[in-house]
Amino acid sequence: MIKIGCCGFPVSRKRYFKEFPVVELQETFYQLPEIDKALRLKREAPHGFEFTMKAWQLITHDPTSPTYRRLRTEIPEERRSRYGSFKPTDEVFTAWKKTLKFARALGARVILFQCPPSFRPTEQNIKNMRSFFKEIKREDLLLAWEPRGEWRPGDIKDLCDELGLIHVVDPFKDNPVDGGVRYYRLHGIGGLRYKYTDRDLERLLKLCSAVTSQSSKDSLQYLLFNNIHMYEDAKRFRELITPHLATK
Repeated sequence: MIKIGCCGFPVSRKRYFKEFPVVELQETFYQLPEIDKALRLKREAPHGFEFTMKAWQLITHDPTSPTYRRLRTEIPEERRSRYGSFKPTDEVFTAWKKTLKFARALGARVILFQCPPSFRPTEQNIKNMRSFFKEIKREDLLLAWEPRGEWRPGDIKDLCDELGLIHVVDPFKDNPVDGGVRYYRLHGIGGLRYKYTDRDLERLLKLCSAVTSQSSKDSLQYLLFNNIHMYEDAKRFRELITPHLATK
C-alpha cells in the first residue's frame, strides 16, 4: 500500500480530504493543540482517512532551538535544561503523555520524532533515546524517527532495530536502513522551493515499485511532500502512480 499526502494542509481541509488519504500534522510539533482540535479534525475527515503527526518539540529539541519561538507553553528558566534530546526527565515524559493523548483522540497511526541537526550520535544522546523509547507506552502506534545530524547508517539501524523505530528519510537524499514500513518526507531537492520535475517523479515511482516488488503484499509506504509546491507535486505523483498500481 502506498499513501501519498502532504506535511500539513496546503489547501482547505475540505478540499484536501477529497484528494488524499493521509496528512502529516505539523502544528503538533510547535505547540500541541487542545484535544478538541483533534476530535474536530477526526470528525471532519472522511472514513478511512489517516493522520500522522509530529511529536511535540519539547521531546526532541532543546529550548535553544529557534522553533521554540512558536511555543506558547511557558518554560521556567531554571527548568530549560530538562527539555529536549529525549532526556529521561519528568518534563519530557509529560510532553510525551500529552502527545500520546492527542494522537489517541485524533486516531493517528504514526508519530514522527524529527530531530534537529544538532542532535548528534553522542553517547549521551544515544543513552537518552534508549531510556525514552524503552520507558514510554506506545500501544499500537508506529513510531518514526528522522535523524538529521551526522549519523552513520549502522548506528541508525542498530537503534531502529533495538527500539522498534521506522527510519524516516527523504528518498532523494538517502535510503532507509530497514526494510519494513517506509516513511518518506520529500523536502525538495536543494530546498523547499523546489518543484519536482516529471523525471523526478518517474524516479520516485521506480523506487516505490522496487520496494513493492521486493516486499510482501502488506508492505506500507508513506510519501509526504514537504516543499512549497507540495499540493501540486503530490497530486501529480498520485496521478502518475495510480495506473501503475491498477495493473498490479
